[in-house]
Amino acid sequence: MCSEKFRRTRLIKMWEEEDEELRRLRRENADWEYIEKLPERIKKGVLFFIDRGDLRMGQKIAGLNIEEFIEILRRANVWIP
Repeated sequence: MCSEKFRRTRLIKMWEEEDEELRRLRRENADWEYIEKLPERIKKGVLFFIDRGDLRMGQKIAGLNIEEFIEILRRANVWIP
């Protein structure tokens, strides 16, 4: 039982580290000048995606369909898995 708890704790820590690394990659590579020029609602969706990595929620916040949102992310040079 104790080793199961240890494995879960280790796995959660590994996921958190991976999330942070992906967040760092999205932030570092983003074209912030382009992002700042976006309409407010779309910018909020892009910023949400950069921070959380949740493509569907970012798309909903932006008020775009998924294809349009992905295109905006590509233009903003935001890394998409």
